[in-house]
Amino acid sequence: MTTTQATSTPAPTGPSAERSPWPPGLPRSLEYPDVPVGSVLRAAVRRWGDRTAFVHHDVALSFTELGRRAHAVAAGLAARGIGRGDVVAVHLPNCLQYPAVYYGVLLAGATFSPTNPLLPPAGLAHQLADAGARALVTWEPVLPVVRLALPGTGVETVVVTGPQQVADPTAAVDLADLPGAVSLADLLAADPADAHRDADLDPAADLAHLAYTGGTTGVSKGVELPHRAVVTNVLQSACFTTGSVPALDAEGDVTLDQFSDPAEHPTRLGTATIINLTPWFHAMGVIGYLNGQVLSGSTVVVHDRFDPVQYLADAVRYRVTSIGGAPPVFVALLQVPGIAEADLSSVRGFSSGAAPLPVPLIERMAALVPGVVIAEGYGLTEVTMMATGNPPHTSGIRKAGTVGVPLPDTEISIRPLGGGDPLPAGERGEVCIRGPQLMRGYAGRPDATAESIDPDGWFHTGDVGVLDADGYLAIVDRTKDMLLYKGYNVFPRELEEILFGVPGVAAAAVVGRPDPEAGELPVAYVVRRADDAGAALTAESLRAVVDEQVTPYKRLRDVVFVDALPVSPAGKVLKRELTARERAAGGRAPDGARTGGTATTS
Repeated sequence: MTTTQATSTPAPTGPSAERSPWPPGLPRSLEYPDVPVGSVLRAAVRRWGDRTAFVHHDVALSFTELGRRAHAVAAGLAARGIGRGDVVAVHLPNCLQYPAVYYGVLLAGATFSPTNPLLPPAGLAHQLADAGARALVTWEPVLPVVRLALPGTGVETVVVTGPQQVADPTAAVDLADLPGAVSLADLLAADPADAHRDADLDPAADLAHLAYTGGTTGVSKGVELPHRAVVTNVLQSACFTTGSVPALDAEGDVTLDQFSDPAEHPTRLGTATIINLTPWFHAMGVIGYLNGQVLSGSTVVVHDRFDPVQYLADAVRYRVTSIGGAPPVFVALLQVPGIAEADLSSVRGFSSGAAPLPVPLIERMAALVPGVVIAEGYGLTEVTMMATGNPPHTSGIRKAGTVGVPLPDTEISIRPLGGGDPLPAGERGEVCIRGPQLMRGYAGRPDATAESIDPDGWFHTGDVGVLDADGYLAIVDRTKDMLLYKGYNVFPRELEEILFGVPGVAAAAVVGRPDPEAGELPVAYVVRRADDAGAALTAESLRAVVDEQVTPYKRLRDVVFVDALPVSPAGKVLKRELTARERAAGGRAPDGARTGGTATTS
């Protein structure tokens, strides 16, 4: 395939290059083709052809067939009056149908708005109305929720698919009691030719995504992401990860030119196989585990729910080259019986996002597959997906406890929590980000946009972090998670890191318990590992370990053992649920909890 580079040629380098935080030869600034997101699919179909793009329940979908289905979906939507500027809410779990629906929406010129299929009726109704959705693509098993949510919204077209259409796209779905709804099969029966309905889009102005924030600490907001921001961040992350630069194929569509030495990036374009269970309605899912994999020619094994035993079995069966997910995924995998004996010799990397990896967990992952590259990254929906990453090349310097260095064309600044000039290296403050992948703003919320993006273009994340002298970012905590104990700042992650290092602890989260004298008391919710070390844990022993390593005002005042922590579909611990539990208890230990005695102050 003929390609033309869209950036300057990097200097040739090899594995003998001195270890550094930056991939050898990768320019610090890239040139991003001015194309819509559909261009990613078009180039991938030409380049990767009959290679398997996705596998779900042993049903394979090639890149060629993915292209055919996506263009058919675009034609089917267009026939129903859906086009440029219209918002299409995609209300699906991860399934084989999702990639064709996603690209079909964009190829129609419409805006993709991902929606969590587990939302209750009120939550779904709010998002559909807030987004101004004209069409909804939904999942047959959740139609009772959809029926309750639709009244009062602007949705005119409902498209239904279901589990039966994974193996047979023409299988019937239940459309009873939903007048006017159509099956996804009806869209797939439309003309699969590329009609270039997105040709007139302005990548800088037209929205590709209207994505909603996770709402782990408050109300979800719609994030406006133009095509340019999405294409830019897909390229930033893919180029950094694979040692490539953006390129245009013979038809002018965007692809990658992998210049790196195979010793630095042993997984070459068109050879990777991964398992994905990160929801595609989440930023990390749709950018990293959908667009990024299509761009790179990877084969993605789709899991629609997390079964650690099945995940490990498929990792061995499909000879995966990388294992990725949020920290709870790795916590669960490391507890699967027999994982130490499993053949994971094909695995060359672990990748993590959505929440920080505790250092003790990193050490356990490294021991499982010696020599593996553990590349942790950091990002938010407001910066499309990714802002920083630990160097993924073999000779790269990876610092445990950090989320790496800024991607090409991305700037990170640490500012005082109360506002002010940038802080020097080593000082803790709010993480601010500036780059071409930044959102246009929050939909319909100009005040919230102005509060988050300052006049100089810096997005204030609400995360607390530290930049070291080499430019590596460490995330300390969320400002909204920070506790105030007698006027002192207590950052839960510091305590969680200590807890994760205790044998027998599988997971931990620290929140504040209201106290009339102190303000908030640090309380730990802990999940025991299913082994002898976990069974031996007591609240007193955990408090003693933490108390030995922190100043008095940071000491844990209570430990609550639970079977599991509440997490979002993206793998983030929902601390707001734990905080609500504490507030509902009125400062008392929740009923039935095993605690380390009554709360005290120091």
